[in-house]
Amino acid sequence: MSEITIVEIARRCGVGVSTVSRAINNHSDINPETKKRIMDVIKETGYIPNNSARNLKRTDAKCIAVLVRGITNSFFAPMIEVVEQEVEERKYALVIRHVEAYEDEVDVALELEKEKRLRGIIFLGGSARHSADKIKQLRVPVVFTTVGSDISDDLNRNEYSTVSVDDAKESFKMVEHLISLGHRNIAIMTERSDTPSVVRLRLTGYLEALKKHGIKVNEKLIRPVDKKIYTLQNGYDTAKALIESGEKFTALYCISDVLAVGALRAFADAGIRVPEDVSVAGYDGQEIAQYSVPRLTTLKQPAGEIAKKATDLLFDIIDKESDHRHIVFHGELVQGESAAKI
Repeated sequence: MSEITIVEIARRCGVGVSTVSRAINNHSDINPETKKRIMDVIKETGYIPNNSARNLKRTDAKCIAVLVRGITNSFFAPMIEVVEQEVEERKYALVIRHVEAYEDEVDVALELEKEKRLRGIIFLGGSARHSADKIKQLRVPVVFTTVGSDISDDLNRNEYSTVSVDDAKESFKMVEHLISLGHRNIAIMTERSDTPSVVRLRLTGYLEALKKHGIKVNEKLIRPVDKKIYTLQNGYDTAKALIESGEKFTALYCISDVLAVGALRAFADAGIRVPEDVSVAGYDGQEIAQYSVPRLTTLKQPAGEIAKKATDLLFDIIDKESDHRHIVFHGELVQGESAAKI
């Protein structure tokens, strides 16, 4: 059962990866019945946790931490799996920490660094901007993934690494594709925030594409999701509200595939055909996009490659074989059946 990973354990138990991690590390904030179910599955599969408490107590413990904001987002699941495999191959222990929406991930990293003997930290998701003073307090190498390369105006780029796509550029690419299909009334499902973030970059790409093609921005077509949570239900509810608003649009661009699939259901329930009546496009290239009806047109991020490169880079820095770097991957526009010419 050597191929069993923490992600597979989470799937079998119907819980998040962070819940499995808390059960393994004997945290008190987990339901006893849930913990028992997880430990039973671990026993049945023969899975050997590489972040178990006994591993972390070893004097020679070598630990890598992964901090995940939005761990319920299925986009991160394959990335966590890749990181886990890479860390295991190097005989290191892995500590996975879920960062809540109200938490600052660097604060969480500083606290975790005090608790564990960390050798490095990988951030998955989160804010695109951070306090330079806080990052300088971290005593181990850090790699930020999926959040862009300009973490702070006051921090030397030689003090941290980033691995990501250019979200503004890739978002621009998707919106320009919709424009090439003849769409000019293009709605966007996003979040309303002036705080620098990946979402803000994707919204920027949308606005720049409209500007380039001389399309006036209709603020009523910029639809924020509730509570900044990207779920099928939020995609459904936000699309339903857009339909009921009466605003005219021929295409809807969602900054997450999960939101887009929720929107497809809302259109179906409203008797609106996709793509005959309205085109729908997503972002991320998650597996769910391949199985939606119709198949979703999306901007695919190379999640596995990003995770592997981030892990390889972190270990190269730990082993002093590389300085900090900033690596940008290209996204791939995947044309499904949900977007068509008008």
